[in-house]
This record gives sequence, C-alpha cells and structure tokens, in this order.
Amino acid sequence: MATVSVVCDSTSYMPADVFQRHGIQVVSLYVNWTPLGSGPVQQRESELPDFDAFYESLRSGSELPTTSQPSVGDFLEVYEPLIEAGRDIVSVHLSGSISGTVASAEQARDTLIERGVDPTRIAVVDSQTACAGMGMLVLAAAHAAEAGADVAECVERTRAVRREVKIWFAVDTLEFLRRGGRIGAAAALLGTTLRIKPILTLEAEITPIEKVRTSARAFERLVEYLRSRHEDGCDAWFVQHIQAHDQAAALIERGREIYGCDPEFVSEIGPVIGTHAGPGLLGVSGIPRRLLGPF
Repeated sequence: MATVSVVCDSTSYMPADVFQRHGIQVVSLYVNWTPLGSGPVQQRESELPDFDAFYESLRSGSELPTTSQPSVGDFLEVYEPLIEAGRDIVSVHLSGSISGTVASAEQARDTLIERGVDPTRIAVVDSQTACAGMGMLVLAAAHAAEAGADVAECVERTRAVRREVKIWFAVDTLEFLRRGGRIGAAAALLGTTLRIKPILTLEAEITPIEKVRTSARAFERLVEYLRSRHEDGCDAWFVQHIQAHDQAAALIERGREIYGCDPEFVSEIGPVIGTHAGPGLLGVSGIPRRLLGPF
C-alpha cells in the first residue's frame, strides 16, 4: 500500500474522476467575482458547479474579478489528517511566479515541522507551470506513490516529467493578461498591438512563442505543435480551453489524425486562470505516456 499521499491545487483542471481514482487531494484557490444580478461573492474555485456563469460575468462586467491563493489554514486542513494517519505528503502546485499558492503550502509544511513532524515527510513542489502541465506532474507523483515510492522518489518523478512538459496555448486577446498583471515576458508583445493572436507558453512565467494575425492561423500552429510533439516521441496528449468548445472539438479531430487516439483528457480551464487569460483560450500539450502511467 502506498504511504505517500499526493496533494495539488485546483488549477490543473483535470477531470474529477482522475483525482478520485488516484486518491489525489485538492486544495482550492479562490475567485472573487460578481454574478450577474447579484452582489460580490468569494468562492472556492473547486466548488463552482460549472464555469458558464463566471465567464458570462467576465465578458460583460466592468470590473475584473480577482483571485486569491489558499490560506495556510486551508493547507493544514488537508495536511494534518494525512500526517496523523501516518501518510507522507507530496504537494504539487501552480507556478510560484504567478501565484502565492506554493508559498502558502510551504508555510503550512513549516508549521507542521515546527510542531515536530519530520521534515522528510512533506515535500512541496513548484510545478513552474499550470493547468494540464501541472496535472502531468501530479499524476506522475501519484503513480510513483502507488508503486511504493517514498517522498524523495515521488519528487524526482515530478522533476523528470517537468523536463518533458511543453504546453502551447493561444489566447483570443492579451487584454485580460494585461489587466490582470500576469503577462510576464509576453509583455514585450504589448508594444505592438493587443489585436494579435499570440501563441504563448508557461515556463515559470508566461512566455511568448510567436504572434500570428488570425485565429485560423493560431489554430493551425497548435495543430503543427501537436504534430511536432508526436514526432518527438509523445503518445499522450491533452486539450484544454476556455469557453471554446467548438474550437476544442475541431482540434481534437485534428489531433486524432496525428496520434491515432483520443486525448487523455479534455477540460475547461476555470476562473482562477481564466480571469487572467480570458475566454477563447485554446491549449495543447503532449508527453510520452511512459512518464505518466495510466489515467
């Protein structure tokens, strides 16, 4: 039986049944927003039944919603029962360059160490990525734990996967990244125009790959990227989007032609990332299946 439990935050946006199947525990980030026809609310992202109402508000609201990291107490609520049950912990989180989530997890770890918990029993991992990229690290750690790996071995597995993780995504506009202050190295594109359709990646911070002029060209570049990842030996692939169901379906059809199989999962990115990326995002990634194990 595995003695390591894997914890992550809500920004991987993997399907809930994946978490349940592998016993992965989730600590949610928060979104502060104003539903149409209502007053301001703060909600755990993981408790939203779906994201449609949020994105409707994002499109039409005059003020940008805000997001916040989990508190130290939120992490302790998950960590303490695991430690008391004799479980060790590997906790994998959203890039520390764009969120304080990792810092909260580290503070919770340090609190338990101050109470006498052996420091080798809890490891906090900065994924230096987000969404499906972070999800791959989480899944790799879970499979290692299921195979009997200890904390250090699970962390090393996440590092091996992180070296292979490469995600590209296209956004409909840079406006949300600019307004939300999460634009990172892609700020260099602001000197041209917000009307371009940039191809971006996340390597600790958001980094530009190239800029194209039309949505059609951005779509084709994502298809080309899927093909190049397949040629590099990737046989598992993923699609994520924000309110772009039709484009995601078209991308899945093209991806099947390349990989000869369905994506491991398709999911919609939620409010914490969506606040800063905006509706219309379409993202793809690929990785060798041997690094992850079965979903």
